[in-house]
Amino acid sequence: MALDLTATNSGAEAQDEPNRGDVIIVTARRRQETAQEVPLAISVIRGDSIESTGNFNVVKLQQLAPTLQVYASNPRNTAVNIRGLGVPFGLTSDGFEQGVGIYVDDVYNARVAAATFDFLDVEQVEVLRGPQGSLYGKNTTAGAINITTNQPTFNLEARAEVTFGNLNFKQAKAAVSGPLSDSVAARIAVSTTARRGTIFNVTSDRYINEQDNFGLRGTLLFRPNDDLDITLSGDYSRQNPECCGTVFVRVGTTQRPLARQYEALAAAQNFRVVSRNPFDRLTDIDAPLNAGNVIGGASLRTKWDVGPGTLTSITAWRFWDWKPENDRDFTALPIVSASQNPSQQDQYSQEFRYNYAGNRVDFVIGAFGFNQRIDTQGFEQQGAASSRWNLTGAFATNPAVLAGLTARNTQFLKSTSFALFGQASWKVTDALTIQPGARINYDKKSGFYQRLVTTGSGTTLTCPQPAGSIGAAQCGVFTPQISAPSVSDWNFSYDLNANYRLAEDVLVYASYAKSFKTVGINQNGLPLDSAGVPIAASGVVKPESVNHFELGIKTQFWDRRATFNLTAFRTNIKNYQATVTNGQLGVLRGYLANAGKVRSQGLEADFKIRTSDRFSAYVNGAYTDAQYAQFVDAPCPPELAGGTIVGAGQTPSAPGTPGGLSPANCDISGQSLPGVSKWATSYGAEVNIPLTLLATDGQIYVGFDGNYRSGFSSNPSSSIYTNIKGYALSNYRVGFRSDNFDVYGWVRNVFDVQYFELLQVAPGNVGLIAGQPGDPRTLGATIKFNF
Repeated sequence: MALDLTATNSGAEAQDEPNRGDVIIVTARRRQETAQEVPLAISVIRGDSIESTGNFNVVKLQQLAPTLQVYASNPRNTAVNIRGLGVPFGLTSDGFEQGVGIYVDDVYNARVAAATFDFLDVEQVEVLRGPQGSLYGKNTTAGAINITTNQPTFNLEARAEVTFGNLNFKQAKAAVSGPLSDSVAARIAVSTTARRGTIFNVTSDRYINEQDNFGLRGTLLFRPNDDLDITLSGDYSRQNPECCGTVFVRVGTTQRPLARQYEALAAAQNFRVVSRNPFDRLTDIDAPLNAGNVIGGASLRTKWDVGPGTLTSITAWRFWDWKPENDRDFTALPIVSASQNPSQQDQYSQEFRYNYAGNRVDFVIGAFGFNQRIDTQGFEQQGAASSRWNLTGAFATNPAVLAGLTARNTQFLKSTSFALFGQASWKVTDALTIQPGARINYDKKSGFYQRLVTTGSGTTLTCPQPAGSIGAAQCGVFTPQISAPSVSDWNFSYDLNANYRLAEDVLVYASYAKSFKTVGINQNGLPLDSAGVPIAASGVVKPESVNHFELGIKTQFWDRRATFNLTAFRTNIKNYQATVTNGQLGVLRGYLANAGKVRSQGLEADFKIRTSDRFSAYVNGAYTDAQYAQFVDAPCPPELAGGTIVGAGQTPSAPGTPGGLSPANCDISGQSLPGVSKWATSYGAEVNIPLTLLATDGQIYVGFDGNYRSGFSSNPSSSIYTNIKGYALSNYRVGFRSDNFDVYGWVRNVFDVQYFELLQVAPGNVGLIAGQPGDPRTLGATIKFNF
């Protein structure tokens, strides 16, 4: 079977017997070792498995790793979480860090948008679960994704792959590697993916949410002797799809007055959505769509064997350009006529590491430096239907009040970070190893935010305006503001792991980690007090404080044909960074702040068997109980929002009471974190039979892989309108492969299961719920060649 995926995966000493477990080498602890020897929870997905199962980026990879959650309304608004933790669901801000670090060939990618690109010439992907702060840094409170690409070789080799499928799916990949001299080798890889969109927009008469990706990577290796490797890499990836639109899903009753909820507002404007069945895959959104995304960079990696250890230096530059266009009202009505927030990022990083390996003590020590700047130019404009949608009384029937009201945002973020780190392994006995680690980190962040607002006539708007005036109504939609938050902070994190080898192929371990997510700033503007003045104290967000406990056992048996691994974990986070609501009368909106406490705990079990060269199978499962332990000032779900805010001595109305009283904020302590399925599994098998075809010796094979996720919430505060039902997806493939080529047909989502990837609450709390349906059944064929 191509897929080698378990929580800690197979791996042992190299064996000559063909039926013994494969050796999987990982670098999870910044040194090469077999996966079964690493005393932490890690999933390893090989490059050929990624290709054969059609999981060609991290967004798709969650189908193979049950405790990985990836949700994206567009490339920038992508959440990559592990065990329910990482990025606050539904929150986009450059002012805070992600909690799952994404690394490609040891280079940290600061923007989650990097995860949306096609894997390019990937050797394997390691998903490290749980805090990795000692070796991977401040941005790994939930874990890390460590991607390794194929490196240049001194033997000439080449590979090519072509795929065709329905929905006009076309994908091509190629790579060639070989020597340029006795000491220099090169590798170049290219990929392109195109697919027709899965949603038809009747307004533009086009399919949307298409795929249009291109990637290029080049690598030079200089090896003057056996002790020194110098690797220069450069890559460029581009996405240019008409994306990312939604479909109508349902309408829920909120606490707005009934005349100001979706059904009444749509009827007043003689509007009927094109379809109320989301799986008709029809939409009528009217704003232009674009998800232009360009990312790339260069890195220089030097590995020098010095005495008993290895000195490694990684110097890197990354850039990211984001050119979006969105329909923020999710309808064909001209409510929000334009919504764009293009961004440009440059980041520079430098890491030094020294690895030492001894008989009883191994250690890694290092230093890391990082500098980043992000510039954003926001543009949002209200349309002719905005007054009806957002205002009351005579203003609601006067389109000119809000039509053309424009907000232009200018933002930048400067972020600097330095760290010293180390981790040691002390072999107390041949069976017992103690592994402590520590990291000290300094961060400095400074931001700038300015919102300028102009009316439809071009007049600059100032706020506040006299109560009851047109200007006051306009200020209620767009408020001009300027802020420049700045903060610096030191943090110390550490971990301790003890592991004991009960038998040759049985390892038990226990870990504790004290970690953090670094200090943040409110980069998208500050909330206003009752006088309309920005609340300066909300400009800075305290670091998250993480305490993590983990127990695990890793086993192999039946002559290492079978692997079974089990992990239990509990993670407590204090000062969780999320969107909160200030309950003070007159405060206009939610903002980034600390939300109390979060807890995630669960079990992960993984089993893989390879009875012979002819049959292999795997089953991975996870139970994840992730919830807000304490969150008393959360934004309310739509069924409790939109009404008059309760005053002293008043009681909020029942959920979904039109014209009712709404709480200023909601206590959601005890609720499950969004995006997290309590139960998740992935499973698969492959069987093959020797066959000679056209005088070529090979094997015919049949493979299956599937996954199941139980229901989860698609809103930060759980809502009956945004809960997504559980679903199971099944994929099949059948083909013939030899040493030099592989040809197979495949069907994904073979039973054409109808499911949602994401549901969203439309702005204004009118009760409209929009969403993105998951891919329908797709089928096609792939041909691979190796030379």
